[in-house]
Amino acid sequence: MTSSDPNDRSDPAAALVPLLPTLSRLALAYAPARARLPTLALFALDSRLAGLLRHSREPMLAQLRLSWWREMLAQDVAAWPAGDPLLAALRSWDGAHSALVPLVDGWEALTGAAPLATASLSAMADGRAAGFAALARVLGRDGEAGRVHTLGRRWALADLATRLSHPGEQAEVRVLLAQEFESGRRVSRALRPLAVLEGLARRQPGGGAEASVGTLAVAMRLGLFGI
Repeated sequence: MTSSDPNDRSDPAAALVPLLPTLSRLALAYAPARARLPTLALFALDSRLAGLLRHSREPMLAQLRLSWWREMLAQDVAAWPAGDPLLAALRSWDGAHSALVPLVDGWEALTGAAPLATASLSAMADGRAAGFAALARVLGRDGEAGRVHTLGRRWALADLATRLSHPGEQAEVRVLLAQEFESGRRVSRALRPLAVLEGLARRQPGGGAEASVGTLAVAMRLGLFGI
């Protein structure tokens, strides 16, 4: 695994955006210019971590790969290797990338033996929600961190329900989702992609399907008006 050369002027978005899930790409479209790269970095990291689990046949291998990312996020950017567009994008977090370690921990919670305990499923949702809250702080919207943490947890559970193959785990996730506080999705424009992502995941769980006309309409409403 490698990362971006600090002197490399290429745009990491060109490499990262095509790799995002469909719903993440739709949500990213509503990020204002100054928020686009930090938001992309969060979405791309989450997608990369999901891929590590998906392509690791053994839990130990997944844990080793996740530990590499935990190590990278704990380091100063000056210590990062060169060549990976994702690490290049994470430089836009201006040194706050260590706040994404809980996201790695959340994905690691899924490496246990099936059926996963409710606590592990909840920990995974909390880790992804922590990523949402960290983005709020990076974008200077500290006062909205709690609100987007709630959005992130609801999104994570809705998405997770479609990733699990064990019927018992699916049922547990749906119970957790039903217990979530149903607050509004309205957030500031800088964080609007998070509201879009949560709203789309609840409407069209899974995030991998092609966007329908209805999905595009929901994305536009949430992206433009936040409701």
